[in-house]
Amino acid sequence: MPDFSDEAEVTRVTKRDARVRLLAGRRALDGATRAESAVRVQAELVTLVRRLRPRRMTAYVPVGTEPGGADLAEALRRALPADAELLLPVLRADLDLDWAAYTGPDALAAAGRGIREPIGPRLGVHAVSGAEVVVVPALAVDHRGRRLGRGGGSYDRALARVPAASLTVVPLHDGELVEALPAEPHDRPVRAVVTPSDGMRTLDAGLGTAQSVAPHTSAGRTWSE
Repeated sequence: MPDFSDEAEVTRVTKRDARVRLLAGRRALDGATRAESAVRVQAELVTLVRRLRPRRMTAYVPVGTEPGGADLAEALRRALPADAELLLPVLRADLDLDWAAYTGPDALAAAGRGIREPIGPRLGVHAVSGAEVVVVPALAVDHRGRRLGRGGGSYDRALARVPAASLTVVPLHDGELVEALPAEPHDRPVRAVVTPSDGMRTLDAGLGTAQSVAPHTSAGRTWSE
């Protein structure tokens, strides 16, 4: 049941204002800065994938000012083992996310809101539950892993199906890992972010801190274990 309390309304307004501010910040980035950001973020994610060698992972095709570059999915596909799966989201009419395998740039089709989606067979909303690495879009993430999306709730529903052992990671521009974000009960936290300047950083929900990740470990745990 929706929460119509005054506190809930303040949270929604705060989120809306934060989205406006963050989107304006992304639009203000010049082309060279966005391109350099994409190169660095993409390289960090490719290194992560080559190290972890997941059997199944999910990602998405960045559009507009989203970090990672329009060819992020292709770079991740090439980094995966030959028999691994890369799934991309397919937005359903109810704003939930279905999933389909990404097999190359020719297997993408234009969808609503500027999104590009895979054209292969739909695997169902629960396909994400088998992913070992889940790359998630967001406008910002705070040090407790709380993410601010665009307000549709699609990824909150998808993240609710992701096992706790899976690595959920958000590509961000510099300045989008913030001290704190407003949260609602349905919001789902993520475990790590990647930024151009600081690379991969894990998030500690208990301490509210972010930690840089050494080449083969992350916050005391080796994800390849």
